[in-house]
Amino acid sequence: MPLVLPLPISKYFSTHGRSSADIADLFVAAATVTDEGRTHQGVTAIARWVEESSAKYDFTTQPIESETVDGASVVTCRVTGNFPGSPVDLRYRFRLAGDKIASLEIVP
Repeated sequence: MPLVLPLPISKYFSTHGRSSADIADLFVAAATVTDEGRTHQGVTAIARWVEESSAKYDFTTQPIESETVDGASVVTCRVTGNFPGSPVDLRYRFRLAGDKIASLEIVP
């Protein structure tokens, strides 16, 4: 049975592989993304992060579990691609602001 995710999070995963602008539009203007030990703030920096990640790796993301922890939606995903250690399960910790993403932290 597919996971039922809040709409902004569902859109985030379904937008994978599309333009960086499409993904950046899912975030509030001052949003932050933390991935691989780096924090990217604002939609311009987030769009750049998407472009750099897409250029660096070819990968797919499959949400496999979801829970709410301290007010954040935490989605565990199986990430498979051309990177060391593939496949790996990563936790995507989303904080939402209405129908947009306010922050995203990706951790092992």
